[in-house]
Amino acid sequence: MDKSILRQAQKLQVKLAKAQEELGNITVEATSGGGAVKVVTDGHQKIHSIEISPEVIESGDIELLQDLVMTAVNEAISKSQELVNEHLSSLTGGFNIPGLF
Repeated sequence: MDKSILRQAQKLQVKLAKAQEELGNITVEATSGGGAVKVVTDGHQKIHSIEISPEVIESGDIELLQDLVMTAVNEAISKSQELVNEHLSSLTGGFNIPGLF
């Protein structure tokens, strides 16, 4: 095997490990219901917080609250996935490597 290819693979592995660490420190925020529900997640799609406006709770509309939370969580995950794709595409030269993250 060509040693230069092995070295390149090792460098990429180090860069990817660093990128994965960085993604854990970057957060994205999503809201629904005009800010009634706010979700913060990181680049690993781990939710850091969920804030719910007291007005939504006081309304007593459980189905609305459930929909707002689900919408905000899904949007936060989507934003997080976009962040990961942008962050990693610079390292992989735009190649999509399945199972990378």
